Amino acid sequence: MTASLAPYRLRLGDLSRLAAVGLRTRKLRAGLSALGIAIGVAAIVAVLGLSSSSQAGLLAEIDQLGTNLLTVANGQNSVGGPAELPIAAPGMITRIAGVTDVQYTGRVGGQHVYRSPLIPAINTNVLSVQATSLDLPATLGASVAVGRFLDAATAQEPVVVLGAAAAARLGVDRLHPGERIWIGPSSRIGQWFYLTGVLQPAVLAPEIDSAVLIGFPAAKAYLGFDGHPSQIYVRTATDQVNAVHDLLAATASPANPGQVTVSQPSDLLVARAAAKSALNGLFLGLGAVSLLVGAVGVANTMIISVLERRSEIGLRRALGATRRHIRLQFLGEAILLATLGGAIGVAAGAAATALYAHARQWTAVVPAIAWGGGLAAAVLIGAVAGLLPALRAARMSPTQALWAV
Repeated sequence: MTASLAPYRLRLGDLSRLAAVGLRTRKLRAGLSALGIAIGVAAIVAVLGLSSSSQAGLLAEIDQLGTNLLTVANGQNSVGGPAELPIAAPGMITRIAGVTDVQYTGRVGGQHVYRSPLIPAINTNVLSVQATSLDLPATLGASVAVGRFLDAATAQEPVVVLGAAAAARLGVDRLHPGERIWIGPSSRIGQWFYLTGVLQPAVLAPEIDSAVLIGFPAAKAYLGFDGHPSQIYVRTATDQVNAVHDLLAATASPANPGQVTVSQPSDLLVARAAAKSALNGLFLGLGAVSLLVGAVGVANTMIISVLERRSEIGLRRALGATRRHIRLQFLGEAILLATLGGAIGVAAGAAATALYAHARQWTAVVPAIAWGGGLAAAVLIGAVAGLLPALRAARMSPTQALWAV
């Protein structure tokens, strides 16, 4: 009576060692194959990480500046032209319960800004001239980068403050004594206005960045401004934002509340960040293409490996290894190769996110879906790419494999 031997079960530790042997003996080829996987995973992790980090940084900045800022702007009238807010609108808004501060600006139409009257009239730099109340930066959570803001004295004189973008377009990076710019209907008609300050970027009011700010009295005296506000900035008690929001249009313009636009800048910034993250699909697609290229590289490596290792396959089969053992060996080798590439890609993507976030002074955020999804994709790609070579190796008979050597 003969005893039958049960087939040896290949344990996970043994399988890992077998898979690692194939990679260690062909390090350069394995490294190049893993590189494609690493690039694809790194792209995916970096895109999702940078997107999450930028949104976290924006939300942190909004929380710091406050979500209790509301803006009132002139909308359109019945014929489609710009409506006009009453001159008394800011004063009426201050009477609303829950309002803590009101500041405002008024667009001065028909005026252009030039570095000097020698500039061609067409080169206006798309800057707006805005009359402003005197405590605008504090209400917007902005600060003065250079110089100082307007006060009760300078608001009466031909003196201006530049927004951050306006200063950059005019080439003003510092203030020299007597620094001035030309404002008028054209570069040939106008007058000099002296610079007293430059603002930092206003996150909650980006329209201020491209503005040249002048006091209301000076705008009336030197530029013929009619005094009507075009944008009113309202700070409220945090728990009364919605209640104040509902009253602003009717309070600002009782006769035409439908011609008033009320918005909350923090909500608009969050929506803009969400829309920006939608563009990440393009970069994720590029990462997916890199993963596909990496999968082709892994499959090619494993097919060549099967052809080169026919003697090993034949010897192992002759010594008792089953088709299942051979199949698992090569499949495990492909998965291990892709997993190594995925791990390197996750590390590279996280490092890129951390470096860029540090440079922008954000909190680095690498969501779990980024690194977890990257590793899962790498393992799946390794399994799919290695399946055909593993099946091909398992179909070899011992005599065929040894005879072909």
